[in-house]
Amino acid sequence: MSGIRTGALPETWAPPEVAGEETSQDSSPFVDFDRESWARLGANTPLPLTAEELDQVRSLGDEVDLDEVREVYLPLSRLLTLHVQEGGRLYRAYRTFLGATTARTPFVIGIGGSVSVGKSTTARLMRLLLARWPQHPRVALVTTDGFLHPNAELERRGLMTRKGFPESYDRRALLQFVTDVKAGRAEVSAPVYSHLTYDIVPGARSTVHRPDILLLEGLNVLQPAQPSREGGPALAVSDFIDFSVYVDAATEDIRRWYVERFLRLRETAFRNPESYFRRYAALDEAGAVARAESIWAEINGPNLERNILPTRGRATLVLRKGPKHDVTGIRLRKV
Repeated sequence: MSGIRTGALPETWAPPEVAGEETSQDSSPFVDFDRESWARLGANTPLPLTAEELDQVRSLGDEVDLDEVREVYLPLSRLLTLHVQEGGRLYRAYRTFLGATTARTPFVIGIGGSVSVGKSTTARLMRLLLARWPQHPRVALVTTDGFLHPNAELERRGLMTRKGFPESYDRRALLQFVTDVKAGRAEVSAPVYSHLTYDIVPGARSTVHRPDILLLEGLNVLQPAQPSREGGPALAVSDFIDFSVYVDAATEDIRRWYVERFLRLRETAFRNPESYFRRYAALDEAGAVARAESIWAEINGPNLERNILPTRGRATLVLRKGPKHDVTGIRLRKV
């Protein structure tokens, strides 16, 4: 199979540089695709997206274009639709077997990865594409940012410099949210986070109404369960995820993208009087680069290395990006 290969999962994975034959390491639970091979899986599938719609979902600094949507994200939406359909068949078989009359619960897709790697764009783009498939028109997106503790609570706990680390989230509330979704509750709500004020919006809630698919996007959606204080069985959000996507790239590339985004924000959002980071708008370029590098070195880099990157191997599918922010390879867990 040209462009597709299987093999053991290396410590630092990179997609195949040259399309080649499938290796003899058939014991691997993964199969790797180069972009050309992956794109063929979406051949003859119409692109239900316009350039204007893509502009609306693309994050600052993310250069995804319609060609990449067609070659990477359209085949992914097709694969996810197959999973949702197979889940529906299993649900109907269970209902017959158990004699139950309960409605099918939402199919939950987790999307994880570092800051600045493009997971938010991926999540918004997949929401658009999946909703265009007639099999599941109701697709909701919730980000785990809303489950961060408010800044006042983070200050009280001494965690403001660890914002984004697992302990900075209300993990109990996040787990309850996903549990309620998978229990089939008619309405489930989540807190709302503002990237402008860098804090939870007091009193604001985002409500999902039993969607066909729920996309859950965040830094730590693939974290394993933490041992309970009582020593009994523990649950994690990842236990309720039906399919997971990890957006990956070399750490040095992500660091560079973070600094470049910080410089763009210094010229735009940071100038808003309501912005938490407005004090950085007055920095010259050298000062802004130094501050961005400092934030990366103290917070985002350590969080990536200690908490986020170790969850990559737990994903169903990995989107690997190259230095230009484009997807260059895909790793898929075998069924």
